[in-house]
Amino acid sequence: MASINQRIAEELGVREGQVTAAVDLLDGGATVPFIARYRKEVTGTLDDAQLRTLEERLRYLRELEERRAAILASVQEQGKLTDELRAQILAAETKSRLEDIYLPYKPKRRTKAQIAREAGLEPLADALIGDPSLDPTTTAGPYVDADKGVADPAAALDGARAILVERMGEDADLIGTLRERLWKRGRMLSAVRDGAQDKGAKFSDYFEFAEALSSLPSHRVLALFRGEKEDVLDLTIEPEEGIEQGVPTSYEGTIAHQFDIANQGRPGDRWLNDTVRWAWRTKILVHLGIDVRLRLRSEAEDEAVRVFAANLRDLLLAAPAGTRATMGLDPGLRTGVKVAVVDATGKVVEHATIYPHQPANRWDESLAVLARLAQKHNVDLVAIGNGTASRETERLAADLMKKVPDLGLTKAVVSEAGASVYSASAYASAELPDLDVSIRGAVSIARRLQDPLAELVKIDPKSIGVGQYQHDITETKLSRSLDAVVEDCVNGVGVDLNTASVPLLSRVSGITSTLAENIVAHRDANGPYASRASLKNVPRLGPKAFEQCAGFLKVSGGAEPLDASSVHPEAYPLARRIVTASGADVQALIGNGGALRTLKPTQFVDETFGLPTVTDIFAELEKPGRDPRPAFTTASFADGVETLGDLVPGMVLEGQVTNVAAFGAFVDVGVHQDGLVHVSAMSKNFVSDPREVVKSGDIVKVKVMDVDLQRKRVSLTLRLDDEIGVAPGGRTSGGGRSGGSGGSGSGGEGGGQRGGRPGGDGRGRGGQGRGHGGQGQRGQGGQGGRGRPAPADTAMADALRRAGLA
Repeated sequence: MASINQRIAEELGVREGQVTAAVDLLDGGATVPFIARYRKEVTGTLDDAQLRTLEERLRYLRELEERRAAILASVQEQGKLTDELRAQILAAETKSRLEDIYLPYKPKRRTKAQIAREAGLEPLADALIGDPSLDPTTTAGPYVDADKGVADPAAALDGARAILVERMGEDADLIGTLRERLWKRGRMLSAVRDGAQDKGAKFSDYFEFAEALSSLPSHRVLALFRGEKEDVLDLTIEPEEGIEQGVPTSYEGTIAHQFDIANQGRPGDRWLNDTVRWAWRTKILVHLGIDVRLRLRSEAEDEAVRVFAANLRDLLLAAPAGTRATMGLDPGLRTGVKVAVVDATGKVVEHATIYPHQPANRWDESLAVLARLAQKHNVDLVAIGNGTASRETERLAADLMKKVPDLGLTKAVVSEAGASVYSASAYASAELPDLDVSIRGAVSIARRLQDPLAELVKIDPKSIGVGQYQHDITETKLSRSLDAVVEDCVNGVGVDLNTASVPLLSRVSGITSTLAENIVAHRDANGPYASRASLKNVPRLGPKAFEQCAGFLKVSGGAEPLDASSVHPEAYPLARRIVTASGADVQALIGNGGALRTLKPTQFVDETFGLPTVTDIFAELEKPGRDPRPAFTTASFADGVETLGDLVPGMVLEGQVTNVAAFGAFVDVGVHQDGLVHVSAMSKNFVSDPREVVKSGDIVKVKVMDVDLQRKRVSLTLRLDDEIGVAPGGRTSGGGRSGGSGGSGSGGEGGGQRGGRPGGDGRGRGGQGRGHGGQGQRGQGGQGGRGRPAPADTAMADALRRAGLA
């Protein structure tokens, strides 16, 4: 049996030595960001993506080994561990295979088979399956024993059948074969429960639904399970399509073949075939149905987590506007617009509440307040939350820009997702104790424009609102993945030691929440850190923590110029050797690409630092402290296009991608309703993953294809030469649009990505309307149900609602 490290190496396509080195570092307390950046020689330059996969597989395989050891011990204790069985257990490569092997030996409640064995009926079962020429009733006669609860031959045969059914249901090889067949051939059927039509209207697309198990997309699986959980849908696993009542299935044939049972007209054949049918329908199908449902949920969760993690990464790594005085506007109508001005460091310098919109309509007065604040604090940026009254407030900001043109203001619409969660959090109360909760929201909006990463780390990743059906996902699985994304993003960008908040510092490699609090407390008590080395004075920050975090924490303007770079302190001697060889001092060399290009990295390689580290140091010296995030840009919404009614098919508009799902992307074009670019309208070529084309935060140009005012839906395309009247996937404007349901909305097109390729008519079994937020459905014959989507359970609902799909 291959070792854990061997298996991971084969899966990653790397050397076992690389995996062993990485595992040793992880076991020693090193984090993935630290290993990826500062231990490249040790791991043979495994990158962070490979290391995250390695970390997940290591966890799974170690859990598998723990379970294997427990099973071996259990079977050994029962006195049933043969050499053959031990070999089977040791060869099992998955948890499901291991459990299949263990099933016959797993302690269980007293079963009918066990009762039959206690009554002495196992020899009868062996005799009947071993010799079908025996007559079952005659053979059962001698086993009748009233004292043992066997009243007559029929009772004896029932006991023998229970023994054989259990034997068939616990054959590991047979169960594994049937499970895979069910996965490939089976279908999920869904029907509405009697009387649930009205309360479950949001699931209307699943009132009569069937789709192959192997092709069910993740969001649809989660929607079906939620419909079942809410007592609206009944779900059934159909082993294969077109099963006729009373006709043996291929599954029964496989069971019969496994146990050498055939129908040759012998006295025992009928009884044995009936036993096979009974085993399949009452035990094996039930067991496999549970397995398949678990697999569906697990794979759906994995995909949902992947989408959530990818969107979260894009959001966290969005372009920062930088250290510029910013005015945050949290829009509102009746309650007014909350205003907060923060300086270049994010410190709140003044706040107010204005009432420019209905019903107060104090536009000029509000404009005067904003102008005064902007001039007083030399505001450079205006951040506008994208909630209710966002577009009206953006118009107010535009008037402000005209009123104080000398300030050169730049306005930008910012996602409010999670701002309310932050405002009411314990951290916000401690950070902004003197501010009302509503004003804190405006502060957060301003800061997230300055530095999205630094502000969003204050919010639980699950509350940021870029996921689908997140409350249907296993908590630990989602949290582990999202925490890893946040950790990678924070360490990939780096952190200013003298401005970072506790939440930001706690995401740095090697720093716990307690250490982060100690770092900030030390900074508050003793003033800014003069160097990275001064971190060693922080209580409870030992050598290991310093090793892990130092390279990701930056100190600008200190005595050591390298402290402002990503060069790790352990490599300072190497950096100084490079400086000495250049003939310049550190200050002169940093950023001097010309001087560095006269040197060869290979001449600085030694037994401690290999070429990867030397090359990294050269790159860092050339562009110290470089930010991997893109340059800051803003979308320019078209003048006069402020509501759905202003949209006209054929318009080409600029917008910003707010969210990406498996079926397409949502784009804000400034009308309060995010439009949907279906995956089939993203490119002339087939697109399997929308994130291949766009990601959250991207500024894109789109064409309006269709506007449904009644349902508040906007269909967009990235293919600007698409003809109006032909929707994505080749659907004409009068064709069947598949509706959505199940809690998150939808809006795929019949004739979508699969089957009805762009240019097709959307007909055919494969014409799938990919829904969004959890529910698409097939375009059956070029049409789909017009579902009535309901609000999602996450902040992704913001995008769905604004797209008119929830």
